[in-house]
Amino acid sequence: MSRKPDSALPPYFNIDPARAASKLGDTVTTERFAKAAAFCGRGRDDLAKRGYSPDGRKHLRRFSMWEVTRYLLPVASAHLRRVLKSHPELPQGEGDANSRSFTLEEVLALRDYFDREGSAAKEYRPWRPEGLPAKICAVTNFKGGSGKTTTCAHLAMAAALDGYRVLVLDLDSQASMTSLLGGQVQDEWQTVFPLIARDYARAVTAENELRAARGETALPLDETLTEALTVSSRNLIQKTHWPNIDLIGAQLNLYWAEFQIPVWRMGLKTWALWDALRNFLTEDGLLDEYDIVFLDTPPALGYLTINSLAAADILLVPLGASFLEFDSTGRFFDMLYSTFASIEDGENAQRRIAGLPEMRFEWDVVRAIITRFDANQQTDLANVIQAYFGDFMTAYRQEFTALVGQAGEQINGIYEADYREFNRDTYLRGRDAFDRTYAEFKELLLGTWWRDDQERKAV
Repeated sequence: MSRKPDSALPPYFNIDPARAASKLGDTVTTERFAKAAAFCGRGRDDLAKRGYSPDGRKHLRRFSMWEVTRYLLPVASAHLRRVLKSHPELPQGEGDANSRSFTLEEVLALRDYFDREGSAAKEYRPWRPEGLPAKICAVTNFKGGSGKTTTCAHLAMAAALDGYRVLVLDLDSQASMTSLLGGQVQDEWQTVFPLIARDYARAVTAENELRAARGETALPLDETLTEALTVSSRNLIQKTHWPNIDLIGAQLNLYWAEFQIPVWRMGLKTWALWDALRNFLTEDGLLDEYDIVFLDTPPALGYLTINSLAAADILLVPLGASFLEFDSTGRFFDMLYSTFASIEDGENAQRRIAGLPEMRFEWDVVRAIITRFDANQQTDLANVIQAYFGDFMTAYRQEFTALVGQAGEQINGIYEADYREFNRDTYLRGRDAFDRTYAEFKELLLGTWWRDDQERKAV
């Protein structure tokens, strides 16, 4: 018997205007936005607390013996048990011999022990050449939803599990990274804003010294700039629930920096606004205190992003394997060229007049990385993207994994998620996706350090 064709019309036919108007409610005023923001604020706080302990703070879970010996230390579990039994002064963890669990602080202490006493053929601590500064990695794209914050957060967590000391700077006023790391930021004075203001205030102070010598009128230093001169980045750095990840967080008001920075630049055209971020990282000794600095940038090529990109040694550009994201990322690279080439041209014109050497921006390495990859549907397009970007692409495509969404419901990264709460295959696939992403990043990191070290030795 033949099937009767479905004659129902699509839902966008025969809509009654009067009935539609009855559903609109009152016209919306600006006050309604405040009400919506207040509701969302309460909801955000409630949802964020899903990943928090009863004391209202995030705490990093303990790691089982299986995890420690599989993922964190190149030591067999039986050997680790023998070492713990013969060295009671070492962290013993909790539980009996077959089901011990350890805090990350305890794992770091065990790393130190094995680094001193273990096999010379094994790597118990990750390599960093002595005497060289930390590497700065900016994870950036002006395409929202590209996996930027997710990638940055998991790289930071993976590096911390690997034993590196990590500083994360959240430069996105949406503050998603701050939420993931349990940061508390009350206003813009607890973000990077006062540090950028400090850089400008120091430039104004130096300019005023020259003006005073020439008998010229000084540039004004308002209350904001005067206060910024007293700020130290160490007062803004927050400890997180990770013992070796620190944070300078973000908050909605950080967005005002996008309006204030160009005003300052107009007030003093010699101020190199793009150097402000790198300056405070260097001047405050943070590049010696940490191994890696991760910058989570806004999804726009604004002044905060320009600062981040100018400060970075390594640029990672996440994108999905879709035409629109490929197209958008290509335009992003075009904007990067236009922006930084324009800065170089303007600065070098002045430097040539003054008889100074020309400047140029340089990065150790730039890589685009495909995220949320579905091999069943996106392989062909990913191959096309790989062909066009060439050596700008990472080899590994970060596969889509349900583990990210499941862990995200608890406001956690996958490295914070307890594997016992998930299907084992789901956990292993999700963990492997980010482990491989980190492995490729670490290869870039070590390669740039090694090259720097060789150049230093050749001098």
